[in-house]
Amino acid sequence: MLIMQVGIGLPNTLTDSDADLTLEWARRAEAGPFTSLGVFDRVTYDSLDPMGVLAVCAGATEDIRLATSIVAGPLRSTAMLAKKAATLDVLSDGRLTLGLALGARKDDYEAVGADYRGRGGRFTKQLDQLREYWEGDEIGPSPVQEGGPELLIGGSSDPTFKRVGRYGDGYIHGGGPPRAFAKDAEKARSAWNETGRPENPTLWGHGYFALGDDETIERGREYLLDYYEFTGPFAERIAEGLLTTPQEVVQFVRGYEEEGCDELILFPTVAESEQYERLEEIIENEWSNAWL
Repeated sequence: MLIMQVGIGLPNTLTDSDADLTLEWARRAEAGPFTSLGVFDRVTYDSLDPMGVLAVCAGATEDIRLATSIVAGPLRSTAMLAKKAATLDVLSDGRLTLGLALGARKDDYEAVGADYRGRGGRFTKQLDQLREYWEGDEIGPSPVQEGGPELLIGGSSDPTFKRVGRYGDGYIHGGGPPRAFAKDAEKARSAWNETGRPENPTLWGHGYFALGDDETIERGREYLLDYYEFTGPFAERIAEGLLTTPQEVVQFVRGYEEEGCDELILFPTVAESEQYERLEEIIENEWSNAWL
């Protein structure tokens, strides 16, 4: 029996992605073993806008959760972010999980004319104001979910966890092995408890996969090295964590569940239908059977 839920990332930051592939993945995921569709957020990159992608998927699906993992909040005005999120929540009939974080890429901030250095303070203020917009009648529409979409906060700094405790419904981890998730998840729980909030925060994570022959795997590695080039040498460590075999996927998913993750989104690094099929087979068969 599965305790942790598993979602699949859409290929919205992969250069070979298009409308047909995006909708194919969304519809198949709805009918398959996945419980959420995830998207990434970049400005200065050959990618599809995350909110736009989820809006299209909202009309093509009925039940699957739609998640931003993550959107860089301070790149957007708070009023417009609140309106777009509320609109997507209405269009999806209350299926939006809004994952927000600072975003670490200076070129994205420069492209939209936003101050990179002051983003932390703006982000905290933004989180405070989002609920006010969703619960008020200044801009509309009123979200389907009471109080606004489920709000997850990402990052790994001390202020991140304080924001989780004060403003979020949960925490979304930036990726890496299960032990890295466990360390930050504990910080999120501690910050949550320090504010006196009941129960526990919702905990989400994500990983990357490229399944198939050596050429496919190398394409996946090249994408990660390019996407995370701004991190310098750390990009190589991210690429080393690429899941390339069914056994690695199963171990990774099991590790996250053992560390208390509630939802794990697995993102493709190659934009091909075969990648969806391979992952679906693993989740339906090998991962499920591992718990029988």
